[in-house]
Amino acid sequence: MTKGIDAGDDPMYEPRYQELATFMRAPYTPDLNGVDIALYGIAYDGGVTNRPGARHGPREIRNQSSLMRAVNHATRINPFELCSVADVGDVRFNEIYDIAKVNDDIEAFVRRILDAGSIPLAAGGDHSVTYPIFRALATPDEPIGMIHIDAHTDTWGPFRGSKFHHGSPFRLATDEGLLDPTRTVQIGIRGAQNWADGWDYSHDKGMRVIFIEEFTELGVEAVIEEARRVVGDGPTYISFDVDGLDPVYAPGTGTPEVGGITTREALQLLRGLRGLDLIGGDVVEVSPPFDPSGNTALVGATLMYEILCLLAESAKH
Repeated sequence: MTKGIDAGDDPMYEPRYQELATFMRAPYTPDLNGVDIALYGIAYDGGVTNRPGARHGPREIRNQSSLMRAVNHATRINPFELCSVADVGDVRFNEIYDIAKVNDDIEAFVRRILDAGSIPLAAGGDHSVTYPIFRALATPDEPIGMIHIDAHTDTWGPFRGSKFHHGSPFRLATDEGLLDPTRTVQIGIRGAQNWADGWDYSHDKGMRVIFIEEFTELGVEAVIEEARRVVGDGPTYISFDVDGLDPVYAPGTGTPEVGGITTREALQLLRGLRGLDLIGGDVVEVSPPFDPSGNTALVGATLMYEILCLLAESAKH
């Protein structure tokens, strides 16, 4: 049925500057009953190694996501018709200054989503939050694959005495058998480092690492085909760090690296992942204090919407 400008109580058809800001203007409910896809925030940046601020990401992404509409112009997917989508709030933390306990809180929150039969889609937060998400999603008997868009491999060892930081989530997940490195592709990697440990770890474990130079040489369509080949038919998670984009598109992030992916390439890349067995996703490292224009949060909201479309279609097949 075609809806006109008056659509009753549907928040998607209200003026975008009205009502409470929720992810994609989806209804807010802490009750997961009947929710197919749970949108949630992880307002935490205790794992950053330099510029903070990603703790403010979920709130500003919610605000900018009011600009999202229902039907994807490229794929014609309407995730809100395919699935019941809700904003289920933010992870609550008991001890914000204890990273191990923060991880426990994130894991417990995601387990509650999974126990309800919902698919989790997060707005971070720094990238350290993906490790406890994987603790909820996977086991050593059933590891998951990953499509990871980022400037950094995030497979580094301990930093300043802690193994829990935003440069280590996928090393931790691999070491614990939660992430299958042979079904992991890392796209857009770049930027000088003081040592090669993270790059070497990804390579030695069998991850497919596509540095930005290879990304440019291959082109987006070939990268899509390579990503699909790597993850295959198994359960797969999408993790998108906004610093995978060139900072001209996303300056509001903790560790910007010039020479990155464009927003147009990012949208094309995500839309090329249709049909995979997708079990969740996140958009991380949006740091609003470093971009007062709100543009980085708008980029984050748009990427989150594109992943929502993929998850909704995957859930119905």
